[in-house]
Amino acid sequence: MGEKVEFAANGGSCQGYLARPSSGSGPGLLVIQEWWGLVEHIERVADRFAEAGFVALAPDLYHGEATTSPDEAGRLMMALNIEQAGKDLKGAADFLLGHEAVEPKKVGALGFCMGGQLALFAATEHPEIAACVDFYGIHPEVKPDFRKLRGKVLCHWAKNDAFVTPEAAEALVKAMRDAGVEVESYMYDAGHAFFNDSRPDAYDEAAAKLAWERTLAFLRRTLS
Repeated sequence: MGEKVEFAANGGSCQGYLARPSSGSGPGLLVIQEWWGLVEHIERVADRFAEAGFVALAPDLYHGEATTSPDEAGRLMMALNIEQAGKDLKGAADFLLGHEAVEPKKVGALGFCMGGQLALFAATEHPEIAACVDFYGIHPEVKPDFRKLRGKVLCHWAKNDAFVTPEAAEALVKAMRDAGVEVESYMYDAGHAFFNDSRPDAYDEAAAKLAWERTLAFLRRTLS
């Protein structure tokens, strides 16, 4: 359904995967990768959002690198230049806002694991991002300034998550609310990466279905 694209990012460029709805237009949505990189699963998620009516762009924050090894994924995540990633995400948001298919001219940011935290970061760095969805987001080096976050936020967490414990999730939500951010937050009886249907060891169909329905309702409400 989608295509590879290249967009400007702070004097340089970044590549990504762009999927458009069959209707021809819709609000924009950044789909931000897990620590594996811009892999086929993330492209298929972008396709699903396009089928649901969004112009979905998954930027390649690793600039061509991807892996299936947890050890290598951890290395790539920790080696990520956060400042550059922020510039790439801002460039991606600007690309969507300037794209002819994005109508209305609104954009949201959504991410999984590492990408969930980066979605929050993008929303603080790019105030035109009107909505943000965080699926069990974590990155120890990403520390968004929630006082700068103007959009609404939806969070999905897992009760049995060793990476983002329920206590850590609750603390993050509290920090956002204390900063004046409007947050919807849900806890699922599942484990980390429960939305990733390419990983049978992690995928939880019931939790993923409910989170998907809540996400579509939230994005349609906030980006319409």
